[in-house]
Amino acid sequence: MPHYLRLGFMPKKRHIEFKTPTPGYKSEGIYYEEVVTLAGFGRTYSCVYHLKPPTRVRKVEPAGSVAIERISTPALRHVHLKSGSLPRAGDPITGRVPFLLNDDVVMSRCRPTEPQKELYRNATADEVVFIHKGKGILHTLFGLLPFKPYDYVVIPRCTTYKLEFEKETPPDLLVIESPGMIEIPRHYRNVDGQIRMGAPYYERDFHGPKELAPVDQEGDVACIIKDGNRLSRYILAHHPFDVVGWDGYVYPYTFNADDFEPITGKIHQPPPIHQTFDAPGFVVCTFAPRMLDYHPESIKVPYVHSNMEADEVLYYVRGQFGSRRGVEEASFTLHPRGIPHGPHPGTITASRPMTQTDELAVMVDTVRPLFATPQALKFDDPSYPYSWLD
Repeated sequence: MPHYLRLGFMPKKRHIEFKTPTPGYKSEGIYYEEVVTLAGFGRTYSCVYHLKPPTRVRKVEPAGSVAIERISTPALRHVHLKSGSLPRAGDPITGRVPFLLNDDVVMSRCRPTEPQKELYRNATADEVVFIHKGKGILHTLFGLLPFKPYDYVVIPRCTTYKLEFEKETPPDLLVIESPGMIEIPRHYRNVDGQIRMGAPYYERDFHGPKELAPVDQEGDVACIIKDGNRLSRYILAHHPFDVVGWDGYVYPYTFNADDFEPITGKIHQPPPIHQTFDAPGFVVCTFAPRMLDYHPESIKVPYVHSNMEADEVLYYVRGQFGSRRGVEEASFTLHPRGIPHGPHPGTITASRPMTQTDELAVMVDTVRPLFATPQALKFDDPSYPYSWLD
């Protein structure tokens, strides 16, 4: 988790009466504390203070389900999915199209045409919304969180939110859902919890909500809650973003891929140096613009790799990826365990005079095998497994 934050005003101690300066909800004269915790009460938490009790629900009703079909390809092979041509549809929630998944992670693309209609809350998964294109504000009970292109927007589970985009640029998103907690890798943190010197980022690069904007609004407000594949619609008796203050470690935050500080070397460094986030069963890495290897005989593109126990996904964001031919912006490549992958023919020679790369890509490495969805295979490039032939 990122560092401790405090926003708004709150009582001197936790769990004591926090009196309002004027009579509040039903004249009880206090703000209402909500404690948001992880791992029961065993890990990080935040204390949040509402104008009204956050438990006021008028109606609960089923809202359908999210069924994701997995497809096992008839043969083990490398996969190239050209998701840049995915038709635009829906809003930032309903427009999500799953592409790759296993029991630990779901990777979806979203190219919405409409603003988000209802508040949304993922009750069983942390989310990382990578902003490929677009700019706007994430609204939550923790306040307003601005985001911009190439931001990872990390949203802890059970955070009710609304993504609001500016109209100038149509949004283009990569969404990663994790049943396990999204964390800063432990090897980047010292025993005191601070990010170590020499890590590829620092606490200053992580940005929490900037300001509170309490909504004191009585009346029905709909929120879609997703738990697993089930969707429920809660009709709340008032707007849940009625928070006057909070503090703690649990809150949404952003980290921009261009703030990643690549670790480079005299010869080629392995992909774990690009790790950005950690989660049970997978990691997220950032291939950011960087200086290339400087040994006079260095090979400046990755060596051939036989990954014996993980699947590797790359989502191509910007620039020319030095070791690949034929991939496009918003392409996915999946290189599964069991077969080697490496630089395309000609890329070693082409890289010799280069001193730096402008590539930007998001990598997801998974412990368990990944499956494609029927929606994803509509964008499959069947010739990709043969693209290493001269």
